[in-house]
Amino acid sequence: MAVGMRGTRDTLTGRERTFHADEIIVSKTDLKGRITYANDVFLRISGYGEAELLGQPHNIVRHPDMPRCVYKLLWTRIEAGSEIFAYVINRAKDGDHYWVFAHVTPVFGNPDSGNGRTITGYHSSRRVPARPAVDAAAGLYAALRAEEARHADRNAAMAASGAMLEKLLRDKGTSYDEFVFSL
Repeated sequence: MAVGMRGTRDTLTGRERTFHADEIIVSKTDLKGRITYANDVFLRISGYGEAELLGQPHNIVRHPDMPRCVYKLLWTRIEAGSEIFAYVINRAKDGDHYWVFAHVTPVFGNPDSGNGRTITGYHSSRRVPARPAVDAAAGLYAALRAEEARHADRNAAMAASGAMLEKLLRDKGTSYDEFVFSL
């Protein structure tokens, strides 16, 4: 996607946006991660209009502080037909940021059509995260991004930060899911 479609992508304001605890940010994507639905909360918090989001890759809201290895884990899980929960920092159109506690699931085809186990897209619901969890995630993500920055090759960077995350989980004797819910 052209940089111009994202606005001034290099600009980060350092301002955090928030939304109400009773609100849920919802989006749906196709199999390639292109947005097919964005609710009003998503539009308001991201600062994008519906026409700007529909058809665009969901990473239009990717914040540079988000480690690549977390996205790799997310995609591995959902493409395999499993759900995942994750703390995510997103970037609004104007460079503000907002944290979410995301629940991402695959969408399966209509069982009556004979393709009930075929993944047809993805659904993400995001809630306001607890501040202590955000602080813990921010610290972990900074360490993972620092590891990624040590490698010139993107794939090597993602593998190194993924190995770092796996080691952390092994050392804690916990699974990713248990770790996320413990934050």
